[in-house]
This record gives sequence, C-alpha cells and structure tokens, in this order.
Amino acid sequence: MRHPPRLSLLVIGAAVALLGTAVAPVVTASGATPACTVEYSVTGKWDTGFQGAVKITNNMAALSSWSLGFDFPAGQKVTQGWNAKWSQSGSAVTAANESWNGSLASGASVSAGFLASWSGSNAVPTAFRLNGTTCNVDTQPTPTPTPTDPPPAGGGAPKLHVSGNKLVDSAGATRRMLGVNRSGGEFMCVQGYGFFDGPVDDASVKAIADWKVNTVRIPLNEECWLGLSNIKPEYAGANYIAAVKDLVAKVEAHGMTPLVELHWTYGQYTGNSAGCSDVHATCQKPMPDAQYTPSFWSSVASTFKDDPAVAFDLFNEPYPDRATSTTTQAWTCWRDGGTCPGISYQVAGMQSLVDAVRGTGAKNLILAGGLAYSNDLSQWLTYRPSDPTGNLVAAYHVYNFNTCASESCWNSTLAPVAAQVPLVAGEIGENTCSHSFVDTVMKWFDDRGLSYLGWTWNTWDCSSGPSLISNYDGTPTSYGIGLRDHLRALNG
Repeated sequence: MRHPPRLSLLVIGAAVALLGTAVAPVVTASGATPACTVEYSVTGKWDTGFQGAVKITNNMAALSSWSLGFDFPAGQKVTQGWNAKWSQSGSAVTAANESWNGSLASGASVSAGFLASWSGSNAVPTAFRLNGTTCNVDTQPTPTPTPTDPPPAGGGAPKLHVSGNKLVDSAGATRRMLGVNRSGGEFMCVQGYGFFDGPVDDASVKAIADWKVNTVRIPLNEECWLGLSNIKPEYAGANYIAAVKDLVAKVEAHGMTPLVELHWTYGQYTGNSAGCSDVHATCQKPMPDAQYTPSFWSSVASTFKDDPAVAFDLFNEPYPDRATSTTTQAWTCWRDGGTCPGISYQVAGMQSLVDAVRGTGAKNLILAGGLAYSNDLSQWLTYRPSDPTGNLVAAYHVYNFNTCASESCWNSTLAPVAAQVPLVAGEIGENTCSHSFVDTVMKWFDDRGLSYLGWTWNTWDCSSGPSLISNYDGTPTSYGIGLRDHLRALNG
C-alpha cells in the first residue's frame, strides 16, 4: 500500500526498549583526540556468519577519499558489504569509499556495514588504519557486544511450507494465512520517530490475535535494518533488528505467523508514478535495488533461518511496468533485475533475492508479488523465480481502486496461478470506510481456500489509509469490522 502523506507527521506513541550493540566512542588514555577513531560492532550473529559495522571518524584534515584497513584475527571472511567497496586478501580487510561518500571532513564520520563468515571464534580486530594512519591510538579495543539471541524457534506458530498449491504445517495439515498488516516498521525509523507506529507490547499483539488472526505481516525498511548513516543511530542497525525480532517473538507467542516484508528501499526514481524523488528509503520504489537489497535479505534470512515459523515477503509492490515501455521488459526486469528501462538505479530482480535468502541456508517460506503494485499476476507463472526448496508463494494485492479488482479478472488471472502454487493476498482493502469490497474479495478467496491479509492494523483515517482499527485495543473502524467479524466467524 502507498501510504497517505500524513504519515510523515506521525510520532511514536509508545516507548520501545533499545537493545543496541554500538561501541562507545574511543577516548585516549592521555585525553588527546586520536587522529581517527573506528567503532567496530557485531550487529547480528548466527551459526556460520555475522553482520558487522564500522563507524569511522576523521579527526585529521579533511579527506577527499578514504580507505580503512584491518585484520581479522580468527579466519573471518567478508562475503558482501555496503557503503564501501569491501575486499579481503588473507586476513587483511579493506573498505574503500564509494564514489558518493569519499569526502570526509575533519570531525566527520561515515559508517559502513558487511556480512562475513566465521568458525571457531569471532574475535574482534585489534587495529584499524585510515589511509595508513593508525586509529584509536592509546586505547584498548572494545570487546564485541553479545548479540541478542534470536526468538525461540516455533513459539506456538505453525511452520508453514508449500505442498503443491497449498500451504501446510509440519503435520501436513492444510493452512491458510488469514490476518492483518502491522504497518510502521517501514517508515517510523527513516522519518526519525521510532520503530513502530503505536504500541507493540504484548497487550496490543494479543488484541490482534483476539480477532482470530493467524498471520501478521510486518513491513520493514532496508536502510534501518542495515544501519545506514542517514538513519538516526537509536533506530538503526542492531537497535532496529532487536525491535523487529521482539515483535516477531510476540506474534509467534500468540500462535500467529510473522510475515516479514521489505517495503521501502534505496534508489532514486523520478519517472512515471514516482512516490518521491528521494534516493533514500522514504517511499515505495518500482523495484528493489541491487546495492543494498540482497544484503538486506541475506541478513534477514540469516537472522530467522533457524525459525521456520517466520515467512518472508521479498518486496512490497513492484511497479516496473510504469517505467518500462513493454510488458516483456517489465516482467524481465521483475525477475532478472540489472539495468531496467526507465529505472535509473541497478535493480535486484526477484531471482537474486530468492538466491540471497537461500544462500544463507534458510528454507523459510518466500512470497513474491507481481507487477502493477502486486495487482498483476498475469505472467507470474512464466517468469517465476527458481527456488531450490520449492517453497515459493505468489503474492497479490487488491484494493477497490485497482485495475484487477473484479471476479472476472480474478477468474482469468488469479485462478490459473492458484491452481499451481499457493496464492496469498498480502494486502486487501478499500478506501470507502465500509467493507462491501473486501467482503467480495474474502468470499472469492474463501471459496478457493486461499489466503488474505487486511491492510492495516493502524489507527489512521479509514478513507485514506485504509485503517482497520480506531484504537490499538482492537476497536474496529466501520471498514475493519468486516474483516474482524469474518475472521471470527471462520475461526470461532
């Protein structure tokens, strides 16, 4: 869903505990300021890999370019990175500036992140060099903070996987994903307000479950997850990841499936139907970006790969069809990425994102939405990505104002897809403050045993949101009452 403009004015309504792993600034024993300081942190860690970050502060004369060097002491290997050109020879690691962040004024800082493998131990580098100058002089290296443990595997939520054109749990019973979207994680952090819009404590999650919801879709922001330098540190990187993991654990504790989804991404697009002109992840872009999105999904998948109850939705609402001149170009861009007509940045196609997830060893369920803001699945089967686990689902969005919003369109374009793979309507809704349209959607999907999630569990104006609730205790709007009563009727 494309958000109404009022979201930029929202402020967070509840405090969220910060569980950061940022390393404190270095101070020399003599009190003198070192020529440069480097703060190294581990923001996530799993069996064979970890996510790390460096914050470089230049206290020398201004630099027009920079190169950071350090040695991994325990055989760690960098596999990919962002905000710098990362390379490694033996134990020696180098992070050199990108073309757009080479200027580093005196007193200025720059941050970069990476993914790396490890085995045995993950000891912290002890020395850092900026353009050949040793940083953190006269100080002892700060120990790597202990990363937050992942949420307990399972937690009462079903472990869904694909069987033919159905979703089944670990016992083989057919399941449907029926629930709501919990918006906020995609925009609050990048706007500098917090992690989520409104409370995400246990009481507020229980209120969702009380609607007989079994799935909660959680939109995310890639810049916040990766901790890029334009995000306030208190809402970035390890702090953001910890907040997401905490919400995922609460959702699972109430027996619901957490569906984590990439909503807003990096990359400047000013073409047809552009949501904003900002290069940063502040609106819906036509496609995910090759610079950061594969790293995002590698990190997310590594974080949750030991918890098969978590499902992944690769990208909210692709619309390369608005940028390209032909349908073939649009679907090719959707699957293969690269240089796409009408899109100025390098695109990460759906295949590369599936590969990023599976490359971590994660076997979690993956959803992939089609063209036209996920409203067009007409050639999804022709262009669907290859998934070695066979655990790929078609995602669809539908509102009363979409092109494909009638039973005739659903019969001609959705039914053939649903005959071959599971189909999940990740967003359904209407901007009428009533529920006659979603009633029609739910009946068509119910008749075929398909899945759907209402947009959105937020207290916005239902005519512009649309919003399911007027209070986080679960009080429905005149629109939301349709979904609530229907789910309760289905599930008792």
